[in-house]
Amino acid sequence: MTIVAMHDALAPTNGTPVADPGSVPAIDFRVSPDTYKHWRIALNGDVATVTMDVDEQGGLVPGYELKLNSYDLGVDIELYDVVQRLRFEHPEIRTVVLTSGKEKIFCAGANIRMLAGSAHSWKVNFCKFTNETRNGIEDATANSGQTYVAALNGTASGGGYELALACEHIMLVDDRSSAVSLPELPLLGVLPGTGGLTRVVDKRHVRRDLADYFSTKSEGIGGRKAVEWRLIDEAVPRPKWDEVVAARAAEFATSSTRPNDAEGVTLTPLAKTRTPDAIGYRYVSAKLDRETRQVAITVLGPEQDAPADAAAIHAHGVDFWTLAVTRELDDLILDLRTNETELGTWVFRTLGDGARVRAYDQLLLDNAEDWLANEILLYLKRTLKRIDVTSRSLIALIEPGSCFAGSLLELALAADRSFQLLGTFEDVDPGAEPAAIAVGSINFGALPMSNGLTRLQTRYLGQDADLEAVRARIGTPLESDAAARLGLVTFTPDDIDWEDEVRISVEERSSFSPDALTGLEANYRFAGPETIETKIFGRLTAWQNWIFYRPNASGADGALRKFGTGQRADFDRKRV
Repeated sequence: MTIVAMHDALAPTNGTPVADPGSVPAIDFRVSPDTYKHWRIALNGDVATVTMDVDEQGGLVPGYELKLNSYDLGVDIELYDVVQRLRFEHPEIRTVVLTSGKEKIFCAGANIRMLAGSAHSWKVNFCKFTNETRNGIEDATANSGQTYVAALNGTASGGGYELALACEHIMLVDDRSSAVSLPELPLLGVLPGTGGLTRVVDKRHVRRDLADYFSTKSEGIGGRKAVEWRLIDEAVPRPKWDEVVAARAAEFATSSTRPNDAEGVTLTPLAKTRTPDAIGYRYVSAKLDRETRQVAITVLGPEQDAPADAAAIHAHGVDFWTLAVTRELDDLILDLRTNETELGTWVFRTLGDGARVRAYDQLLLDNAEDWLANEILLYLKRTLKRIDVTSRSLIALIEPGSCFAGSLLELALAADRSFQLLGTFEDVDPGAEPAAIAVGSINFGALPMSNGLTRLQTRYLGQDADLEAVRARIGTPLESDAAARLGLVTFTPDDIDWEDEVRISVEERSSFSPDALTGLEANYRFAGPETIETKIFGRLTAWQNWIFYRPNASGADGALRKFGTGQRADFDRKRV
């Protein structure tokens, strides 16, 4: 991982973030196995063993040591890369065993010194990214045939236990000292685990009263009691540890449908240019306007027609348009979220042939049983979800030459509001085709949001007739009048009003309180049913965001600052 410069990342001892808007930002999410500092991967037939062996001196920035396999964002960026590479580069892998390279410790969770010294935005974004990575692990188990097994060869605390909770099966060594715990509340004064609490009760079905006791017992619970309470799946005596872990990995591998004779796709280094004012890739570009606090994002459609069959998807590999554009969008989202916290409005445009976009989509849908086509669709789904949970205002501009169709229409459906030009820009290109959008089959199931519904289902919640009217227009280019009648866009100004209406909308958005906007957007983006994912990100956006701000956690006398000093935190005892 490359660190170019400090930029709104960790704070000095007074808690003030270091920011230099004129410099290239600090954090680069592009890593590869040859640069890993904290993880080792061993492949043995259809089983991969991923060993967490954190370099104590390998923190992302100076100021703390990553003792006891504690982690910072750098550790988790590598883990995210590990998960991605196992899915795309190793189709033969059916079971992934997560374990530790340290004696008697699996993972002590997020590094406390790092949290205590971080700017507020860093803490919240760090928690969001770690949860997205864990969601990716669960997605691999559920949809990719790569079952994750947590082999806890020592104590797993806080975020370490959260990592285990993302796995399908949790094994803990039974040595009378190893335990699992969520000690954040008694030790640090913050929300225990964010995603951890949700997974304990919603995923592992731990009783509420037991979960309450567990989350206030800093030393945790191990052995038979941890099994009885559903906190883990099995406790294994140390003499039998290696044997039982190997047997369990082999057992899960037998139920997988992953191919054993396929060739993986190497995730080659992502080509990217980065200046203080622009970010560029092959298909995605972004212009950063610090004066108006907005980012103008343009996504290009395919340059060529879709290939004929699944074999061509494999032949194109990492250069297959959908995979390439998804990798670029993913990296851009992470870059902007982490490094550009003051650019609060993202404006999406597309450029290209919508029919080609839908043809690429259909090729993937028609070959969804193929492991690579499936992985590409799943990756696109996860990346669009990342946009949904990003605390930024999203606006889509649909103009002549746009290709908001099929999978790229999802960008407009994810937006908080959208503008589609009525007619053309008469002074620019009066002979151009009017702006049009097109729904495709991919918009009706393959790309669900965190609430389990598609963006169209969420848009038309409780309005089934309207949703069916949209379904009846699959593949039909819809100009502004038709799109507005169907409720697919928000506003349709003509070329006379276009510039002013868009400008006023963006300027107005930028004038509002960012905190209030985050709360507003997080409340209405996920209409409909609540899921584990919506609970995790809703609680992170509201509860953990608030708790991290409070003096009881982050103040000079708060629990995060006092941890490890031998002094007790001085709490404001009022309940709010």
